[in-house]
Amino acid sequence: ISAALVTVTESATDATGLEGGWSKVGRATCRNILGLVAYGDASIDEAAREAGIKTIHHVDAESTRIWFFYSQYTTVVYGE
Repeated sequence: ISAALVTVTESATDATGLEGGWSKVGRATCRNILGLVAYGDASIDEAAREAGIKTIHHVDAESTRIWFFYSQYTTVVYGE
């Protein structure tokens, strides 16, 4: 979704090639305000830890941007 002031994207980032499904989903997010303050941990390790995932099936990414005021990046990990 894209507009003059707001952009939201979702994309596939990585896959391991493992067969089968997954039962756990972990999310890790970092944020930026006015390009002056950034905080959070959007690493794959943090997303997997948050959900107790030991074996990663695949990884997606989501991002949101509101002009230059605010941006957010989320790593989404699927696995067991």
